[in-house]
Amino acid sequence: MRVRRTLVVVAAAAAVVGGVSVPALANTQAPAGFASVDAVQLEGARNFRDVGGYTTADGRTVRTGVVYRSNKISNLTDADLQRLTALNVTLDVDLRNVVERHEEPDRLPAGVRYQVADVVSLEHGLRFHDNAVVTLVKAIAAGLFNGSDNLGQSIGYPFMVDFVGADYAFGDLMRAIAANDSGATMFHCSAGKDRTGWGTAILLSLLGVPRATIEADFMLSNEKLGDPKAVELSWLHAAFDEVDHLYGSMDAYARQGLRLDDATINALRARLLV
Repeated sequence: MRVRRTLVVVAAAAAVVGGVSVPALANTQAPAGFASVDAVQLEGARNFRDVGGYTTADGRTVRTGVVYRSNKISNLTDADLQRLTALNVTLDVDLRNVVERHEEPDRLPAGVRYQVADVVSLEHGLRFHDNAVVTLVKAIAAGLFNGSDNLGQSIGYPFMVDFVGADYAFGDLMRAIAANDSGATMFHCSAGKDRTGWGTAILLSLLGVPRATIEADFMLSNEKLGDPKAVELSWLHAAFDEVDHLYGSMDAYARQGLRLDDATINALRARLLV
């Protein structure tokens, strides 16, 4: 049983890293109400972009210049570093695994704090909220039903919700953003689309951004990476479906799974909503 469970985690971890992709199910146009998708660009990180600019369901706006998402930042140019300094980025949260971090370490301006939030870390043990084999079978079935060529991604997204280690990583990310009152926060994985995509979906959900806008933001990675097959909407749906299955709502997931308290959630909203 231990070997089988280990294989499940290895498969999920490989999927989360994002080695291959499947056909996209939605267009990659910038979401409505977000006019500054290309306002901030880095030469060495194509999928770097502002998380702000979106309108919430109650008519508020997510502040720009507070949180940025990105792909790996190991290849930033000197001009990119100057740009990050100008954007007042003071905290970098790295969602990648230990191998990725070792092989392609982040390149940052002097003075930027660095924090690891490894989504596939086994630091907290090999634990799942649900039977891992059942989750695996359901994910494969869903991938086949949706016509995905990449079953790895179909597996990876629900496991980002089901795997306890991922809870700690995404919870740490939310707490880091809420607590960083010294400047802007940047978070990233390798391609900036899977682990970063789900982290962004969590954040925007907590801020009250409509699901359709969150999905459009997720699909925007196809445009930013210049690859129409970089992400598929069904992958994001798989993560949301697992949230519904385990918790019933994103709010319950945030509080029970990610262990976010009222103070953290209120701080996120106070810092990011206007």
